[in-house]
Amino acid sequence: MNDSMIPAAKPGESRDQMRKRRVFIILREPSTKYALLAIGFVAVVVAAAFAYANRPIYVQVAAIEENIPIRVFGLGTTEARVLSKIGFEVGATLAKLNADHGDRVSKGQVLARLATGEQDAKVAKASAARLIAEVNIAKSAANLEKARAVFTQKQETNRRKQTLAGRDVVSQQAVEEAIRDEAVAKADVAVAESEAESAKAQRTDALAQLQYEETMLRHRTLVAPFDAVIIERHKELGSVIKAGDPIFTLIAVGSYWGLAHVDEARAGFIEEGQPVEARLRSRPLETFTGRVVRIGLESDRVTEERRVYLRGENPPVRVFLGEQAEFWITVAKLDQALLVPSAAVHGYDGRQGTVWTVEDGRLRRRLVQFRHRTEDARLEIVAGVPADARVVTRLESGLREGRAARVAEATSR
Repeated sequence: MNDSMIPAAKPGESRDQMRKRRVFIILREPSTKYALLAIGFVAVVVAAAFAYANRPIYVQVAAIEENIPIRVFGLGTTEARVLSKIGFEVGATLAKLNADHGDRVSKGQVLARLATGEQDAKVAKASAARLIAEVNIAKSAANLEKARAVFTQKQETNRRKQTLAGRDVVSQQAVEEAIRDEAVAKADVAVAESEAESAKAQRTDALAQLQYEETMLRHRTLVAPFDAVIIERHKELGSVIKAGDPIFTLIAVGSYWGLAHVDEARAGFIEEGQPVEARLRSRPLETFTGRVVRIGLESDRVTEERRVYLRGENPPVRVFLGEQAEFWITVAKLDQALLVPSAAVHGYDGRQGTVWTVEDGRLRRRLVQFRHRTEDARLEIVAGVPADARVVTRLESGLREGRAARVAEATSR
């Protein structure tokens, strides 16, 4: 409405009366009515939005739980603690095989043999050399006995001639010849003694050579080093093998165990002796139990995983090496615990993080400390929560400091 549409003052009308009459006229205008209605609607909407935004919010909070097992998951394979690839220490043609894949063998059982013709000849030659050495010892002993007898005779002759020379019965030349003969006989004894020692040394050498050749002959026979199961045979009859070539792969009976790869972030509470549950990929409906027996001292630098070795208490009758298995290691059992899902924690660094709490009917943010983590990604709160505070387990839209909140207990698991 412009000024031209406002009526002029009436005679005798005061200024206040004229102002009121003008306001009344303006309010009766349609445009004014619409504007006032719009303003009122906006005010109602703003008031409703403010009331909605500040209404008490319902949140789900954690409850104290009891008898909570803390288990660490590891993915791995079935392995054997004692696994050996055995073969011959010499090379030759493989002439005999007495075992095959899957056979169970005993310690000392003959598994295979190499061709022995050439080595048999060497053993025979060494045995003949030993016999020759024995004969030489007997011959040298006889020569020594003969030399000693001659020496004794020459010594007695020399002594007798020395006596007769004092009586001028024998000539000086005969005395000198007797002395010479005794010295020669003595030297012959020394030679015979050295020949006897040489014969003994030759016999020792012959015995050593025979022992060596017999050992090389035994090396052509392959025996089981322990009670084992053959899991692979690498060669066939007639193969020409080199020294050290594997013929069989064996695993010791009863040496099966599991190898689990566990994330380093979860491996800190694992200790030897802790119980384990396992499930083989080929037998998903069965659960096998065991214990932790070894924790690897070196982690994988690429995958950042720790190797944990587990021994089964009720292994299956037949185990397949390398089969994939899942392992759950029970590292602790909590009598009572306050658990919060990791999704409800902000800034979790493995030790602490921030959670929402309800205190005196209002929302608050708290920095709390954690310890264990469950299989379903819930964290155990060990410090930082006041006694009368309740921890929010599910993040809702509209959470903010100081807002009124009403709680609903989380369902215990």
